[in-house]
Amino acid sequence: MSKYLILCVDDERDVLDSVTHDLASLEEHFIIEAAESVAEAREVLAEANANGNKLALILCDHIMPEDLGVDFLIELNGKGDCANARKILLTGQAGLEDTVQAVNHNSLDYFIAKPWEGENLKHIVVEQLTTYMIKHDSNLMQWVSILDAERVMKAISDNRLSFSDC
Repeated sequence: MSKYLILCVDDERDVLDSVTHDLASLEEHFIIEAAESVAEAREVLAEANANGNKLALILCDHIMPEDLGVDFLIELNGKGDCANARKILLTGQAGLEDTVQAVNHNSLDYFIAKPWEGENLKHIVVEQLTTYMIKHDSNLMQWVSILDAERVMKAISDNRLSFSDC
């Protein structure tokens, strides 16, 4: 199984701990990393890339001391190795203009307002990961018991049908 990374970026350690706790059941199948700044997130991504691990999903706060989350998501959208990752803005402070900017740059797949409910966060992450895997992993069968089984099985079926049309 390929190694895929879920990266959580927030300047508040308590928020990171809460997010990683909510996603703990995915740790068996994904690498889950937490970064307290955009600079630290860049380091995590460089290390993941060096190890051959792909960024599948990033959850990013917006307002941080040195950088804005929306700007970082836009930056990632322009990087070949990260452009395909699903991008979630998890914040209580993003204004409409910032969110629109991220959407207009195709740099935002989902918006979650703080505070969030743990089960809802996990559900959204699973749905976003399902979308990523359907688009970017040729071995979908491995994800049936982990992600949205109905969507994964439909994608497998659709792929088989497209091969039979040749």
